[in-house]
Amino acid sequence: MKKETLGKLFLLTAALIWGSSFVVMKSAVDFITPFVLLFIRFTLSTLFMSCLFFKKIKMIKKEDLLGGFCAGLALFSAFSIQTFGLRLTTPGKNAFLTAVYCTIVPLLSWLLFRKKPEKSQIYAALLCFIGVGFVSLDSSLNMNLGDVYTLMGGFLYAVHIIVCEKAMKNTSPIIITILQFAFAAVFSLGASLLFEDLSLITQINSSIYMHILYLAFFATTLCYLFQNVGQSWVNENIAALLLSLESVFGVFFSILLKKETLTLQIVLGFIIIFLSVFVSETKLSFLHKGEEK
Repeated sequence: MKKETLGKLFLLTAALIWGSSFVVMKSAVDFITPFVLLFIRFTLSTLFMSCLFFKKIKMIKKEDLLGGFCAGLALFSAFSIQTFGLRLTTPGKNAFLTAVYCTIVPLLSWLLFRKKPEKSQIYAALLCFIGVGFVSLDSSLNMNLGDVYTLMGGFLYAVHIIVCEKAMKNTSPIIITILQFAFAAVFSLGASLLFEDLSLITQINSSIYMHILYLAFFATTLCYLFQNVGQSWVNENIAALLLSLESVFGVFFSILLKKETLTLQIVLGFIIIFLSVFVSETKLSFLHKGEEK
């Protein structure tokens, strides 16, 4: 099998697992508080990564710690607010609203690094804004608090992508991944001690631990590995588009397992958001192939 084909399979698998993780997270946060859940998840992910890449740990330099700290803080913030949002909205809406980070990244790069976005990315941002309105606003133009949290989480995921991109220029992506998981675990522990009851860990039943293990190993450790490897073998536009399918899988699993009901307005919003991601990541380059030839 060609590396490119294998890379696409890795990325598609990551999107599929991430899509299913919204339903798993929803089930878990019904029984355990968000910060305690994230503490266990990131701690296990750090252990998994450390076992898989033990030799890389010896290569960590002092200057890597700052990048890992910033990436871990961004990751912890994004996961935290998204998890709070998931408690107050459906897994399907949570999945699609989180996907807005794809259109926010180019705009943040413009703001922070003066990288002017292309016209297609501006169009994508406008489409995304319209789609979010369809998904989140009810007939009285009110927005659910869970949707607000989820949108904030999507923005923080965009920040996390930019922070990681900057941090990985000077070190190995594997090292940054390990460090960000470790720091995110520390931040989650601190938040658990300040705002929640950490003793909940002793009261978790075995079925919830299976959910947590799935989130820690498959939806965190394995998916980030698949993403890193897949992106190194596949065109970046195709890679981003395949990864954005997590929102589609999220809705699919939400309907299948959580019996989520979708109105025509929400479906239209999903379609518009997906189109915005498609426009943002492909830049509609396929329309210009004939001209280039």
